[in-house]
This record gives sequence, C-alpha cells and structure tokens, in this order.
Amino acid sequence: MKRIIFATIISLFAISFVPMAFCADPVKIGVIDFERIMKESSAGKMNQQALNSKGTEFKNKLEKEKQALDEIGQSFEKEALVLSEEKKRDRERDFRNQIEDFKIMQQNYANELKNLEIKMINDMQKAVFDIANELGKKEKYTLILEKKNAGVIYAPAPVDITDSVINKYNAVTAQGN
Repeated sequence: MKRIIFATIISLFAISFVPMAFCADPVKIGVIDFERIMKESSAGKMNQQALNSKGTEFKNKLEKEKQALDEIGQSFEKEALVLSEEKKRDRERDFRNQIEDFKIMQQNYANELKNLEIKMINDMQKAVFDIANELGKKEKYTLILEKKNAGVIYAPAPVDITDSVINKYNAVTAQGN
C-alpha cells in the first residue's frame, strides 16, 4: 500500500510540472547580416559614396603632386649638365626630400581614408545594434546574432531579420537628415 501511495505522489508531482513546460515562451532567434546592411541601407550607401569621393579627392591631389615631381625631375635632368657639382647635389637632395614628402603624403591619405572608414563602420554598427536591441525587445526575440562575427553557418530565412533592421535604420537615418 505504501508503494502505491508513494508512486501516486511521485506521479502527481511529475504531472504538476508538465503544464509549466508547455507554458514556457518559445525561443525566437534572429540573425542580422551587417555586411548586407552596409551595402543595402541608405546610410551604408551614403557612407560608401562619401568614402569614394574622399578617395577620389586624395587621388587627384596625389596625381597633381606626382606631376609636379615629374616636372621637377625632368627639369633637373636638363639642368644637370650645366650645374656645378655642389648645386647638383643640393638639387638632388631637395628632389629626394620632395619624393619622401610625397610618400609620406600618400601614407597619410591612406591612413586618413582607413580611419574615416573605420569611424563610419563603428558609428553605423552602434546604430544598427541599438535598432536590433529595440527590435529584439519589441518583438520578444530571445537572441539576435550577427551573421558573420557570431559564427553562424546556417540560418533559415525566417530568422534573418536584416530586412527589418534595414527598413528601421533607413527610417532613423531619414529622420536624422
């Protein structure tokens, strides 16, 4: 009799937890493709356009500087025959210094362009992640992952919320401008 009562109590105890398992919230996972947001969102396109125009500006400045250096080099070659050794060495040293300055200018422009790109990406990433947090709270996501950095190898289309984030980010960007 004790065994039957004990088994009944254990069974009732186990059955009492079954409804709780069915009441748990379903797991809702979302995936964001940040690279796609950078390519397809209006802010991403504007950032790319700004980078391209800045790169073109730097390229034009470097081309003008290179042309000036080429002209100086050609003029030096022509005058080298009539210059004294001392003046020739001075002009040669000046020309090498100008070439070094040109190389430094190239490096500075490349660094400036890279820093601008990093700043734009960081600003965009912060805004996108804020939107993803807001979207996650609003639509009750359990987890939202960034596709590339989180190591997601497979994600079915229904969990990819990139389009929602792009739409929201475009709306936020349009309000900011």
